[in-house]
Amino acid sequence: MRKELMDILACPLCKEALELQVDEEEGEEVIRGLLHCSSCSEDYPIEGSVPNLLPPGMWLGKAE
Repeated sequence: MRKELMDILACPLCKEALELQVDEEEGEEVIRGLLHCSSCSEDYPIEGSVPNLLPPGMWLGKAE
């Protein structure tokens, strides 16, 4: 995920801004990390440069 996408990304649940936590990056590309919404306390993973912004409960392998 390119870091400049942070200007347009929002939490899919509450539409508030997301905070970026980078675990692995190459230049301006985030390879692995987390997008966190401080308003509703949801976390959205970034794996293989792809942010997963599906609402919680819709992720594969996540039981609710």
